[in-house]
Amino acid sequence: MRISKYFPFAFIYFFINSFALPFGLTYTALLSPLFYLWVLATRRQEVLWPFWLFLTPFAVIHCCLGVDAKSYFISLLNMTMVYVFSQTVYTFLLQCDRPGKIFQQLLVINFIFCLLAIALFFTPYNIWVWAKQFLTTGVYNFKRLSMLTYEPSYYALLFTPLFFYFWLQLIFSRNTINSWLLLAMLLLPLVLSFSLGVISTIFLALAITCAVHFKTFIRNRRLVNLLGLAGMVGAAALMVGILFFPDNILFVRIENVLSGKDPSGKGRTFEAFWLAEQLLGQKSYWWGIGPGQIKILGFDLITNYYHYGADTTRVAIPNAAAETLAIFGWTGFLIRIAAACFFFVYTRVWNNYYRLLLFSFIFIYQFTGSFITNVAEYVIWIMAFTPVFKEYDCRKRDVPVFSGKKRNVGSVMKLTS
Repeated sequence: MRISKYFPFAFIYFFINSFALPFGLTYTALLSPLFYLWVLATRRQEVLWPFWLFLTPFAVIHCCLGVDAKSYFISLLNMTMVYVFSQTVYTFLLQCDRPGKIFQQLLVINFIFCLLAIALFFTPYNIWVWAKQFLTTGVYNFKRLSMLTYEPSYYALLFTPLFFYFWLQLIFSRNTINSWLLLAMLLLPLVLSFSLGVISTIFLALAITCAVHFKTFIRNRRLVNLLGLAGMVGAAALMVGILFFPDNILFVRIENVLSGKDPSGKGRTFEAFWLAEQLLGQKSYWWGIGPGQIKILGFDLITNYYHYGADTTRVAIPNAAAETLAIFGWTGFLIRIAAACFFFVYTRVWNNYYRLLLFSFIFIYQFTGSFITNVAEYVIWIMAFTPVFKEYDCRKRDVPVFSGKKRNVGSVMKLTS
């Protein structure tokens, strides 16, 4: 298989983007000056001024309210680098004829790395790719696959676009990889990461897409057979678990979530919004506290709330939507949600199975995890709003009745560049 000229950058993004870097910083962000020049040369239009124009009112108000200048402008710089990379991803999608080829190369390499990670699990070197974490009440030092990323949930988030792309290949009989092998390639990374937040959101996205295009999927024999097989295997596994392993990790986690005893689940959802509200009360409910100020204004609040130890040096709100609320106030939060809804309608996301899966997933996930400079999240948003995955366009008779004319590909990001 011929290697695309874009593949080295895709490899960096997927496998080593955050390796040995502080939380939130990535190699693709550090390469943003080069990416910026490439975007200018390729699209022949300025892309930074709309971003800075959007942030100017917030910056003026934040500075008037008072901020820690060093933290504020370092965070603004990081946001700018993430924005440049986002424009780079959009430009790549327009320029790359067949991104599916790169996806397949990443999928195969990732599966090989998963097998190597399993082998490393039984050696002292497992700390390279396995994260030992507190999972839930009663489960400590649980090992989950993180590869060379920040944490297992971030790795699972990175993998999600590949999962959806090849899941559609599988059910529409377009796969070039053996079906059973492809199924293993898709499920193994998610199982090893044990990111229940990502996995449950994937299931919700699948359910939403199947509901929107019910007539299409109900006629798909492969999907029906796959769901039947999954149902039988799931029921058998459930019975075995109940009878022989009632105290297994999965059951304990689910029980804690349902009973409200899961700190991770609560911390990534409604507690994150409560913390954001507390921080807004210190500055401005409408405009927020400003970038980089959570670790300044919220350090004592967050460490005391979660009973962190004295060795804690970094605090954050582990929820992208709640973090947006804290940083940019209700104005920024409402703009975030309105922008997502606008581009959903403007780009006719529902006309494409793949983009609808991505949108459904990331719209829900932003309320359950992630962070505001998470490049993996922005890549999913951009892929959802860029109509270039034509192989998964709906046939005319399968398009929902609320659909209209398709938008031109080039019109999508012109609104932000």
